[in-house]
Amino acid sequence: MQDINFYTAFEEAVTTYGNEVYAYKVRQDYLSMEGSPTGSNLNNTLITPNMGTIVRLSEQYGEEIGVGGTVTWYTASIDTVANQQDYDMNAWEAASASLGPGDSIEIKRVFYEIPPAIVRYFDPYAGTGTGMMNLLDTFGWGNYSPAINFLLMPINYDLQKIQAIEFNDQIRKSQYSFELVNNRLRMFPIPTVTGGKIFFEYIKKSERSTVAGSSGVSGPVTNVSNVPYANPTYSQINSIGRQWIFEYTLALSKEMLGYVRGKYTTIPIPGAEATLNHADLIAAATAEKTALLERLRGYLDETSREKLLERRALEADYKQKELSQVPFLIYIG
Repeated sequence: MQDINFYTAFEEAVTTYGNEVYAYKVRQDYLSMEGSPTGSNLNNTLITPNMGTIVRLSEQYGEEIGVGGTVTWYTASIDTVANQQDYDMNAWEAASASLGPGDSIEIKRVFYEIPPAIVRYFDPYAGTGTGMMNLLDTFGWGNYSPAINFLLMPINYDLQKIQAIEFNDQIRKSQYSFELVNNRLRMFPIPTVTGGKIFFEYIKKSERSTVAGSSGVSGPVTNVSNVPYANPTYSQINSIGRQWIFEYTLALSKEMLGYVRGKYTTIPIPGAEATLNHADLIAAATAEKTALLERLRGYLDETSREKLLERRALEADYKQKELSQVPFLIYIG
């Protein structure tokens, strides 16, 4: 073997070491790095954990109920037709000028409900035949709770009366309700007038599936392949890493020497032949490489954030147990 072979083995060892270290760092910090610029080198950068990606992932839940996210909710309306119960929202979609070619919608909310019970709330004590109800309604006081005599009642009283009104409307009357299946709207009760407005909110499905990102060289981090880690500089590697590199270089050199000797199974010598040990060298080198990689990965796992926090928690417990052996002072005041 020549010096260039040893240097090649050394260079591969350094590269393998960097690959293992930075692959571990990517696994450890990817949620904090996703979306950051790829133009910078993170080799010697301290990654501060942040909630950016977690918040971005959780926005989809708020997006579904209209309290967050990145998808816009739009408002529109349809005109009711007397004695028509079913309305095809896909037909509205096809005729809408606000939608582009190929756009489809998803209905999120339909505003088709009876007015709240509070606007029909009256204090039952006012119905005594005195005529006060009509009088105070004239002045706009009929919707106060409690309504007429302004007697202060517990709040649960008002809640029970409102619930009673709503149950009465739901059970004894044709309740305001609707069904929405595959963007087909069915309303209860059946509308009796033409030209009434039914408002609804919707989203464009094309906006929900929009993928943010950039294909440029300095675009955001989108996957583990473009996290900006480069090969490590050997002079900046500490003694722990250098020792691992020395051993891995030796294993690679053994492997190369084994393949070289494998080209010549035997070598003639005066009066006999010498059998070379290429199989032993290759087997030993393969076992050493595997053991070194497992040792490095185990070391990285032991220094992970999770393991370090567990170790610190155990240390705190042990310190507390040790301090509990110290006698407590008795203060006499």
